Amino acid sequence: MANPPKQQINIELGEKEAEGIYANMALLMHSPTEIILDFARVMPRAPKARVLARIIMTPMHAKLLQKTLEDNLAKFEKQFGPIKVHGEPHQAANPIGFENPTDSTGEKK
Repeated sequence: MANPPKQQINIELGEKEAEGIYANMALLMHSPTEIILDFARVMPRAPKARVLARIIMTPMHAKLLQKTLEDNLAKFEKQFGPIKVHGEPHQAANPIGFENPTDSTGEKK
């Protein structure tokens, strides 16, 4: 059986949606048939975070999203360098951040 020809889809982006929503937290849940992604914004010293958007998709679409993200992150890092993730061990010889000072013997003060 021959594959049907691919259909081109015109995607419309409304003015409000084009502004985007800043989220610095993502929560993921799943059932046997759905993957649910909640995007939230956490503010410093705030006791709670508010979910700004919820995306519900099939596991197959979530897998395609994962592959697309991996591909685009690899392209980003090739162009701009490695993305540093807070809390992961430093890869560079001169890590950025706070360190315990040492005395002349190498002992921590």
